[in-house]
Amino acid sequence: MNVIVQKVRQKKTFKTQITSAFTQLVCFGWEQALSCVFPVVIFASLAITQLLPLPFLARYDWLLLICLTMQWWMVRSGLETKDELKVITLFHMIGLTLEIFKVHMGSWSYPEEGFFKIFEVPLYSGFMYASVASYLCQAWRRLNVELERWPSFFIVVPLASAIYLNFFTHHYWIDVRWWLSALVLMVFWKSAVTYEVNRTRYRMPIALSFVLIGFFIWIAENIATFFGAWKYPNQTDAWSLVHLGKVSSWLLLVIVSFLIVATLKLVKRKI
Repeated sequence: MNVIVQKVRQKKTFKTQITSAFTQLVCFGWEQALSCVFPVVIFASLAITQLLPLPFLARYDWLLLICLTMQWWMVRSGLETKDELKVITLFHMIGLTLEIFKVHMGSWSYPEEGFFKIFEVPLYSGFMYASVASYLCQAWRRLNVELERWPSFFIVVPLASAIYLNFFTHHYWIDVRWWLSALVLMVFWKSAVTYEVNRTRYRMPIALSFVLIGFFIWIAENIATFFGAWKYPNQTDAWSLVHLGKVSSWLLLVIVSFLIVATLKLVKRKI
């Protein structure tokens, strides 16, 4: 009789654990979804303007107006703070600078017409980088992210700078992205992030979070190029899957983004 009771209790405990895990997963997914509002609006706008051309202005110009309106609404509604807006603006400038250089070097192109273009790069493109920063800032606040064993400021800043500069210098010199990736693993091997879901804290190695975010951005990149956000040389005649090797580029870009956001958060906390 005792054996039967014990088995029933174990079965109930297992069901409770499964239910609890599912609830936490749903809550985590919901917080992630809220953090992705800006990127979702951008992708939705890419799809809508591709399928339903809007009048009076070129598609790229409509995308800029939509992004500006969305940014204004997020700050006005309190979904984003003014400090987060400063970070997002910084990322817009960083991304736009990279876009201008890459388009000049022929890495990709924006073939459609547009009034709000600078050096053949539409101004809305900077918001695609800003949306990554928006996600990081939103998720950081919503999940109450904390850092464990974070390296020194004097290591993080030069590393982030070297990764960003390699996007430019590899066109004239050797590409050191794999050396930089190995260096990132060495520097952050013991580092981790902790986050909170329903008052329960979880821990994840920082390197794993880099890989996961980079992979999902690569998926987002395929969606963006499918809807004509930009085109790689092999997509000029017809769309094709973005090469998996691009994951390494996005991974490094995510690392730069995360390092900048984390450094700014730590500096603000000290102030």
